[in-house]
Amino acid sequence: MKLQTTSDTQHRRHYTPLNSLTKPTVDTAAAAFYLNRRPQTLHGWACFGCGPIKPHRINGRLAWPVSKLRELLTSNDSAA
Repeated sequence: MKLQTTSDTQHRRHYTPLNSLTKPTVDTAAAAFYLNRRPQTLHGWACFGCGPIKPHRINGRLAWPVSKLRELLTSNDSAA
């Protein structure tokens, strides 16, 4: 069994439920959390333009539209 170190617990963030968000976009870490993917995967989607969602670029940072995240997650729920 692996013991948690302080560095493991420091990187955990609290995320507001997606249906409660009022911001138009979220950062890559939050989008990865909601999509259950690693941030590196989303960076690849943005870099190669091959993902199901295209981010906005704001001052060199990626901003993922909350509305598109909701659409993607609800379309996957209805397909299952």
